[in-house]
Amino acid sequence: MFDQHRQHAAALGLVMPDWAESVHYLRELPKPTVHERLRAAKASGRLLVQPRCGVGDHARMRSLLLGLQTQAAPDVATLTIDAHTRLKRFEVAARVMREDPAQLNGYPLVAHGWQRGRELNEAVHAPVQVRHGSPDPRLLFEVALASGFSAFEGGGIGYNIPYCKDVALADSLAWWREVDSLCGELALGGVLVDREFFGTLTAVLMPPAIQLATALIEAMLAAACGVRCLSIAVCQTGHLVQDVAMLRAVPRLAERFLPAQAADVFAVLHQFMGAFPSQRQDSDALILRGALVAKAGGAVKTINKTFQEAMGVPSLEANVSGILLSKAANSWILDLMGIDQGQVAEERHWIEREVDELLAPVLDSSDLLRATCAAFASGRLDVPFSASRGARAEVIPMRAPDGSIRIFDFGRLPLSAEVKQRHRGQLGAVADDAVFNKLEADIGWFCRNNDWLDVVPAEASAQRALGVSQQE
Repeated sequence: MFDQHRQHAAALGLVMPDWAESVHYLRELPKPTVHERLRAAKASGRLLVQPRCGVGDHARMRSLLLGLQTQAAPDVATLTIDAHTRLKRFEVAARVMREDPAQLNGYPLVAHGWQRGRELNEAVHAPVQVRHGSPDPRLLFEVALASGFSAFEGGGIGYNIPYCKDVALADSLAWWREVDSLCGELALGGVLVDREFFGTLTAVLMPPAIQLATALIEAMLAAACGVRCLSIAVCQTGHLVQDVAMLRAVPRLAERFLPAQAADVFAVLHQFMGAFPSQRQDSDALILRGALVAKAGGAVKTINKTFQEAMGVPSLEANVSGILLSKAANSWILDLMGIDQGQVAEERHWIEREVDELLAPVLDSSDLLRATCAAFASGRLDVPFSASRGARAEVIPMRAPDGSIRIFDFGRLPLSAEVKQRHRGQLGAVADDAVFNKLEADIGWFCRNNDWLDVVPAEASAQRALGVSQQE
């Protein structure tokens, strides 16, 4: 165990953790695990709220976690990892950490080491999840595990295709399989690590079926390794019926594709991940809308945004506001607001059908990992606006007049004629010379009234070091 740590320990001056001691530490930590929080929330119908949270300096990271705990009490705490660590530039992360940690856009956990990870873990009451964006997370996972963190986000698709240009999908899936195998081994000993899958992808006009299909593939690969706590995370589209339907599809799809783990499959909503309005009242309204959608859709957890989202790294004050605003979704008063259940059921039916059609060719193979790579190579699976050469990025989504996300160009997706007809009918006619301008308008859907006032409080610049990383 800790094979990656062993390779890098000498070069980075790391102290080797002990596997048995680390498992014991995780098991005996006197607070609930993320899995325990998720199960309790699912049983009660309560929505958990989790912020993003990561800075380079250890003392400031601890202060940020404690500040959020004191002022907003998030249900799950976050350690967002810096970009150098995500891309395995460990020596660079360590150097910047020593010289000018404020230049890092997250916490360099590998450079700080698992002992400091435990200091952060023991400082807060909430269980901690590690969020990052790494195609090869193996060393990071080992340090996270030794730190006692009970949730680890990402997968070989979601943390490669949207982020990386030249990382082979087969490699990232294989690296993540090693992480999932360790999680499976832990599960045999009664230690359940929540594995959350980043169906959000590029978060740009992302069709629900593509989000769900990719996250389910990662979840099925993890389940095959013995993982027993699986979170399917999707991003808010901005259309009320579509978002609720997408979330309500998660448990139904889990029963179909993950029947043995369905009780421990959890729907998670990322509040709107696209271009964010800059006016305070609009940004707060979008945050509250996301929380309401998450609650109405049966999500177990939401990842909150803040009113400073349009400006970059939010202050502690802004993140506290976002957490508390999101927690308001748990009020019974908001349960009095209605939604057309017939429209939701119809939209959910079509989302589930599209997921079935996307997954069927992949699941026909006896080797899901190889079939997934082949599907991306051929375009039968695709991610719009992807940075990766491993995806064709031929699919073009757009917003219909009602604001829902539909597919304008299907690329090579194996969707039926009936599904395509429905998308085209809802989009209506779009002239070829209007495509670019329409995409630009659709991406800025919630920014129609933007100005850059009333976003950053006067004291925000002084609080930048206590901010929150915007990237996963």
